[in-house]
Amino acid sequence: MSLGEIWAILRRRWYFMVPFTLLSLVCGGYLYVTVPVSYQSQSSVALLDSSAVARLAPTFGNPLSNAGGSLIVTADVLIRTLASGEAAEELRGRGVTDPYTAGFAPQSESPLLSLSVTGTDRAKVLEETNTLTAFAGEQLDALQEAAKVPPAYLVQTAPVVLPQTPVAKSKSRYQDVAAVVIVGVVSAFLLSILMEGVAVVRRRRRTEPRPKVSRAPVGVLARRVDATAILTVYLALAFFIPSNLALPALGGVGTPANVFALLGLLWYLATWLGGRILPAPGTRLVRVAVGALGVAVLLAYIADAMRESSHQEVLGADRGLIGYLVWVSLVVLTSAAVQERGRLDVLLRRVVVFASVVAAIGFYDFFAATNIADSLHIPGLQTSVAQVSVMDRGAFTRPRSTTAQPLEFAGVLAILLPFAIQQAFDPVRRRLRPWRRWAPVVLLAGALPLSVSRTSIIGLLLVAVVMVVRWKPARRWAAIGVMTASVAVFKVLIPGLIGTITGLFASFLSNSDSSTQARTVKYSAIVPYLKEHPLIGRGFGTFTPDLYFFTDNQYMLGLAEMGVVGLLALLTLFVTGIHQGGAIRRLARTEADRELGQAFFASSLVALVISATFDSLSFPMFAGMFFLLLGAGGSYLGFIRREEAAAAVVNRGTPTEARLPDLVESR
Repeated sequence: MSLGEIWAILRRRWYFMVPFTLLSLVCGGYLYVTVPVSYQSQSSVALLDSSAVARLAPTFGNPLSNAGGSLIVTADVLIRTLASGEAAEELRGRGVTDPYTAGFAPQSESPLLSLSVTGTDRAKVLEETNTLTAFAGEQLDALQEAAKVPPAYLVQTAPVVLPQTPVAKSKSRYQDVAAVVIVGVVSAFLLSILMEGVAVVRRRRRTEPRPKVSRAPVGVLARRVDATAILTVYLALAFFIPSNLALPALGGVGTPANVFALLGLLWYLATWLGGRILPAPGTRLVRVAVGALGVAVLLAYIADAMRESSHQEVLGADRGLIGYLVWVSLVVLTSAAVQERGRLDVLLRRVVVFASVVAAIGFYDFFAATNIADSLHIPGLQTSVAQVSVMDRGAFTRPRSTTAQPLEFAGVLAILLPFAIQQAFDPVRRRLRPWRRWAPVVLLAGALPLSVSRTSIIGLLLVAVVMVVRWKPARRWAAIGVMTASVAVFKVLIPGLIGTITGLFASFLSNSDSSTQARTVKYSAIVPYLKEHPLIGRGFGTFTPDLYFFTDNQYMLGLAEMGVVGLLALLTLFVTGIHQGGAIRRLARTEADRELGQAFFASSLVALVISATFDSLSFPMFAGMFFLLLGAGGSYLGFIRREEAAAAVVNRGTPTEARLPDLVESR
């Protein structure tokens, strides 16, 4: 369905669009006027160890230099105490009637607490923040007194940041207004398309000719839009606009690419309801797997609504639902809306080309010791990641290109590298010059070690193992030789890089790496949250670093947010991708299709493994590429199955006499 056809439908159904749109605008304006501006004040409190402990080595009397271990546990106990119902009741008696939060300071591995109060009265918010800060110290003293801790071993609180002057927080009001307007306009749009579809069905039943539109659309509006065109625009927005830039009203999920993906879902619904398209046959499995994840997301959302969650957690749960709809959009557009295999081949080729540009930017960032994305400022967008800056490891700058973090950069390249390799060997592209076929492979594979992370090396090794073992001996030994030579080239051109990477794995195996130790602490710190809601979790999108801490593990994060049900749903997604790749390889009738299936198999396996090294689906570019490839795998599997079924029908329907010459020639 072209844009002109959609516009014609909306004009014919103006009696839905106009009233609903006006009503949503009026309601949005009413909310903007009536909802007061909220103000927030924050303070930071540090826990200082006792004088008796501080006298020991290595602090030698300086309590500020001893901030870890048992103090983190004490801080966690204090946070839970401040969040309890008894503490809230006592604070209400002291005049703290506005919502407040207590948690670890963002990106802090020390016992540094962040306290905040949000309300509509600026002066009252500041007074309540002072009360909350003093109350935190009193609660710590009361806990230690109840435990009969000797005075020499008492832990003290020390305000590091005094209660700040309250600042206006208009984001929630804008979010409410935007939500009302969007719901109204989208409802009018879907109702108009639905009624048009009903009218089309009725006309077909009465066998009446379709009425002619007064003016046929011309120009750009007359061009027929397909899923590949829509997904190409999504890819351009996802790859070339830094993934940390988002619309302020939507938070981290409000990237331009995600917003456009939701518009693409509306296009598909309009085309489907209008009777112009049917879901591609044989592609239901991947949508069922995503539906299972949706059940886990909804159950977790209900769990968040049933507990006493903070305002930030409620917003996080809402953003989680929006993010899930984005994933649904990508899977539906790739698996159900692509009707021609050639267009799907074009889409995958564009994915690899765009990823090559991102990898090339990563090379520039690495050698220039900068980040080119930091210089991009787009009006209307703001960063959704706190303190995004150039990251170093050893003597090397870790590039992130247009991604939000070097780990996301490594993850995206790792899951796309198999398709670059498959396209380089594709017989259809052999007419191209070698540099055009192999440049994406060199860029993607070469940029992975530059991220100086275990994630990138694990992904690279998995791709090599899965792809190489299926090749013929001649190609296999040539590939092993190229990989060996590549290590030597890196060792000569970038001295110290190979040693730094091997040192990462050596420190990991010996448990002497600081990042590994920090993750081990998080594993034990997250256990209490898992015990609260083990089955359906705390709420998808609620376990944010601002309120809690980074998990650096997608499975642990999924377990905390969606419980065991959500963890099983996540594993189902990865296993579905692996199954689709294996099924394509098994059913393929040509060597090119078998290598394509192996690429899907390798990509999904890499996503499965590296998701244990960072919270992968929390990053918009990685999540978008994963779900796009997941849907593309389902679409390719559908094409392969339909081709196999068509070939079987032809073979059964051809008379024996007609097939004899072919059989003789085949001998």
